[in-house]
Amino acid sequence: MLWTFLKGMAMGAADIVPGVSGGTIALLTGIYERLIGAIKSVGLDTLVTLKDKGIKAAWQEIDGNFLLSILAGAATSIILLSKILHYLIETQPIMLWSFFFGLVLASVVYVMRQVTKWNALRLSWLALGTVVAALISLSPAAVLEPTPLSLFFAGSIAICAMILPGISGSFILLLMGMYSVVLGAVKSFDVVSLGFFAGGCLVGIMLFSRVLSWLLQHYHHATMALLSGFMLGALVKLWPWKQVISYRENSAGQQVPFIESPIWPWAQQEPQIGLAVGALIVGFSMVFVMDFLLKNKK
Repeated sequence: MLWTFLKGMAMGAADIVPGVSGGTIALLTGIYERLIGAIKSVGLDTLVTLKDKGIKAAWQEIDGNFLLSILAGAATSIILLSKILHYLIETQPIMLWSFFFGLVLASVVYVMRQVTKWNALRLSWLALGTVVAALISLSPAAVLEPTPLSLFFAGSIAICAMILPGISGSFILLLMGMYSVVLGAVKSFDVVSLGFFAGGCLVGIMLFSRVLSWLLQHYHHATMALLSGFMLGALVKLWPWKQVISYRENSAGQQVPFIESPIWPWAQQEPQIGLAVGALIVGFSMVFVMDFLLKNKK
C-alpha cells in the first residue's frame, strides 16, 4: 500500500495550496472513482455488517486498507509540507504557481482523454464546469466568525471542493475567511477547533460522495466532461502573474495578499518568465511521467 500512501501524500500537498485540488491528483493517479466509491460505502450499512459479520468483513466492505493509506498519506503531507509550501508561496510565488498551472493544464488534457466521444451536450458540460470554476476563482471573499458552527459549516463545504477536481477546498476556505483559522488550528494542534471542522468534513463528504458516485455510474462521460471544465476554469486562480486587489491579516497578524486579479507577465515588475516557463514544463511533464509509471506498474 506504499504507492497508495504516496498518492495520499500528493493529494494532501495539493489541498494545502489554495487553488489546487486533491481531487485533481486523485483523477491524475487513477484512484478517483475508487476513492469516491470507498467513501460512499461508509455508512449505516457498515454498522450492520460490523454487527452481523465482524470487523474484517466491514473493513473489506469499505475498502479500509485503501482509505487508511490515503488518509494517512494526506495527513502526513499536511503536517510535514504545510510550512514548506507556504514558504514557497511567500518567497517563490511565480515558480510555484507556474508549476501547478502546468500540472493542472496537463491534467485537463489527461482527463478529457477519458471521454471517448465528445458531442454538443458533453461540450456544454465542459463549458459549464469551466465557467463555474472561473467564477468561484474570481469571487469576492466573505468573512465568517470562527465559531464552532462556522468551523463545522466550513468543513462540510470545503471537503466537497477537495474531492472535486479543479475546485480547491483551501480556496473555498479562503473565500469564507476560514483558511488562516484552520491552518492555525493544524499548526497549534487545537483539538477542539479541529474536531468541529473534522465533523463538518465527515458529514459533507458522506453526503456528497453518494451524489458523485451516482453521477459517475449513470452519467460517466458527462460527469468527466464537467470535472474537466472545473479543472480548466481553475487555471484562472493558478495564473502565476497576479495583481493584489486587497489584503487580509493572517494568524500572525501580518498583512498578506487576499483577493488577486490575473495580469499579463510584462505588467509585473519582475515577471521571471524563464523560471515560470521552466516550472510550467516540469509540472506539465510530471503528469505524463506519472501516467507512464502507473501504466508500467500495472
